[in-house]
Amino acid sequence: MCGITGWIDWTSDLTKESKHLERMTDELAPRGPDASGTWISGHCALGHRRLAVIDPENGAQPMIRYTEDDQYVIVYNGELYNAQELRRELENRGRTFATTCDTEVLLVSFMEWGRACVEKLNGIFAFAIWDMTAQELFIARDRLGVKPLFFSKQGDLFVFGSELKCILAHPAVQPEVGAEGLAEIFVIGPARTPGHGIYKHIQELRPGQCMVVNAAGAKTITYWRLRSSEHGASVEETADQVRELLRDTVERQLVSDVPVCTLLSGGLDSSALTTLAVQYYDRNGQGNVHTYSVDYRDNDKHFQAHAFQPNSDAPWIQRMTSHLGTVHHPIQFDTPELAAALRDATIARDLPGMADVDASLLLFCREIKKGATVAISGEAADEIFGGYPWFHREDALAADTFPWSLATGMRAGLLSPDIAEWIRPQEYIGDRYAEAIAEVPRLDGEDETRRRMRRMSYLNITRFMPTLLDRKDRMSMAAGLEVRVPFCDHRLVEYVWNIPWEIKTAGDREKGILRKALKGILPDDVLTRKKSPYPKTHNPNYLEAVRSMVLEVLDDKSSPLLPLIDAKKIRELAEQATQGSHLPWFGQLMSSPQLFAYLVQVNTWLKHYRVRIG
Repeated sequence: MCGITGWIDWTSDLTKESKHLERMTDELAPRGPDASGTWISGHCALGHRRLAVIDPENGAQPMIRYTEDDQYVIVYNGELYNAQELRRELENRGRTFATTCDTEVLLVSFMEWGRACVEKLNGIFAFAIWDMTAQELFIARDRLGVKPLFFSKQGDLFVFGSELKCILAHPAVQPEVGAEGLAEIFVIGPARTPGHGIYKHIQELRPGQCMVVNAAGAKTITYWRLRSSEHGASVEETADQVRELLRDTVERQLVSDVPVCTLLSGGLDSSALTTLAVQYYDRNGQGNVHTYSVDYRDNDKHFQAHAFQPNSDAPWIQRMTSHLGTVHHPIQFDTPELAAALRDATIARDLPGMADVDASLLLFCREIKKGATVAISGEAADEIFGGYPWFHREDALAADTFPWSLATGMRAGLLSPDIAEWIRPQEYIGDRYAEAIAEVPRLDGEDETRRRMRRMSYLNITRFMPTLLDRKDRMSMAAGLEVRVPFCDHRLVEYVWNIPWEIKTAGDREKGILRKALKGILPDDVLTRKKSPYPKTHNPNYLEAVRSMVLEVLDDKSSPLLPLIDAKKIRELAEQATQGSHLPWFGQLMSSPQLFAYLVQVNTWLKHYRVRIG
């Protein structure tokens, strides 16, 4: 994995502006600690930071290929899991290769098939290719949006990059936020509307999109979207297909020139991926799989089961590591570390995020990086297979809003009256929800239950899942760790999308069809374990720590957060907060302590990036 950046300017000679390119590229150094490269021509500048995983000796970027009458230059962030098949196909068409890295396969694919190359790719990617003769830039992002890509289009200037920070490093892009950006932060956040870059003049290339940029302008093309169709397979046939798709994608994603570890929580998803990895390693004589887990000091003393987190992970991790014989690395953090990491997590994401959930993942990835470069993780299974509580709670299904964010009224009440009047929080979230619902690819003839569950699945895949993918990308790449997410294989997503709800919940269980597909692969007790989300700290010291932090923000008259909020109301909440509230205001994990931590992160973001409101 890597970081990419660059810009096009049709009115300037960019060969005289190398210092700006170097600064933008340097902002991405954590994403690519192994190497740095830049390339500049008259109207195009490209920068790259590299984390070497495949062909470390020969995969340097920007990579250039020449033909008799043209020159192509690529910067690329990602992994192609069908690189070998593509390479053979291209060789059969007369193409030759100088390296074994997937970067060259991608570049040659573009040279052979042009823009249509994206339809042939199986992987996670964000890339930019400059065609010198055509004087044209082509950028693209993978189908599910695992790898990020932002851009800013201002007149003849087009700036792009893997993260917001490298775009903001360009002198023409200012950290300005208007009403929409504030609504995203205070109403939608820590989620983000697809395509929204928060800052004025910054947008996100949406998953499944590519773009052509030339002197005539910028044209966006959607090359992939979910499509609804009839599912004619039986329960048994469906389980067999899910099993084989999952096995194939895991084995593809285990290919690496460096060892691959797994993140193991003892839950269904991570246990399945780890088991398939162990089976693959055993079959190929690759030795023991290393596994990593995260927990918090004294969590066993303070854990209390509730609807959103019914059990703790520790016994189940022990169950799986003993069963599989992995080399396990338990990682544990304490409250002071978590609280202190809130700032670093904000800067890693460039925005306020999921509070201690982000911070703990950042710390976790830093520890993993000490022993590994590539990891496998179970993100996306709950969105795809319907595992979250809101898939199964009538109040969430009938809420007529995003089911992971039901406390909009409470959140709106925390804003200053002027800001609330300006951004119109209830109206804003209503509009964003209506847009999302209008996108759902419907299927004629479906009954109301199937329509409702298809709608819920679409919301989760396109609106909630990107939040977790953003989190995993930014926190892992801030530590120079590549994390792969097999459940985001587009073939698996496309297939499961059209499985009827009654088959998805086979056996009257959440993710029932996945459980059935894994029968005989996982131990029965793990197979039937009730879902528990990514672990968070239950130590009351964390509430005390973040309450003190938000009160410090409120007491500092220079805090940039103060003009935006109702400080009196938040002070009252902080002074009255008690441990034990489990009604989340976002997702499954973000309740009172995370609200205070989120506000601290907002203040950190405003101050660090010198954000201007207007």
